[in-house]
Amino acid sequence: MLIELAVLFLVLALVAYILGARGIAGFSMDIAKWLIIIFVIIAIVAFIL
Repeated sequence: MLIELAVLFLVLALVAYILGARGIAGFSMDIAKWLIIIFVIIAIVAFIL
């Protein structure tokens, strides 16, 4: 679920960048980056426990 949202925001950022909406593209990339970081942290914790 979390990784799917990250991919969705990544695609949204790429489309926004192509269409010229730089602010939305940057914001979407930030959200995608944080979702991937959270996903990796949760995966590591689940692996350890």
